[in-house]
Amino acid sequence: MKIKIAPSILSADFSNLSAELKKVERAGADLIHVDIMDGHFVPNITIGPVVVKYIRKVTRLPLDVHLMIENPAKYIGAFVNAGSDMITVHIETVSVKELAAIAKGLKNKGVKLGVSLNPATPLVRIKKALPLVDFVLVMSVNPGFGGQAFIPSALNKIRQLRAIFKKDIAVDGGINDITGSQVREAGANVLAAGSYIFGAKNTKKAINSLR
Repeated sequence: MKIKIAPSILSADFSNLSAELKKVERAGADLIHVDIMDGHFVPNITIGPVVVKYIRKVTRLPLDVHLMIENPAKYIGAFVNAGSDMITVHIETVSVKELAAIAKGLKNKGVKLGVSLNPATPLVRIKKALPLVDFVLVMSVNPGFGGQAFIPSALNKIRQLRAIFKKDIAVDGGINDITGSQVREAGANVLAAGSYIFGAKNTKKAINSLR
């Protein structure tokens, strides 16, 4: 499967976000990973639909909006209206029944749906959800903050998932040239990376090394 690179703007310079987005777009990024945190599901607060609306104005790349929030269904409409191309919700925050309703609503709007699971959440939790989603996001750090170290147990989870899921598998957390190679070999094909890309002296070289 095609390897796709998704710079995570959590590590971008928000005082110069337009330039940061254009930089990764020119360097060959495939999509933009946007982390939404509410201070409840994760111990941090980031941005909301208003910022996503302005991100949409300055990049042509697809926006994968990763909702690390409680009650995601309550806010999905606002993020879709702001210009999201992909919405990722956590299995820890929704039932399969709720996910089915979300999937139906997003399909009608042409927006892709992904489901994510935390490092401590077993793969069995998302098995019934797999027919409903376009992709799966495996967290390889505990969500909430950028710059964390990769959790190696994510590799086995990716291998097991790839054996039963043929669509895109994304991985988020602690991704660099070394861990990027490991997750690709395990079966992931979408790599979300923040500090490794936005902190690089040569953005294009960093993206190419992940690919």
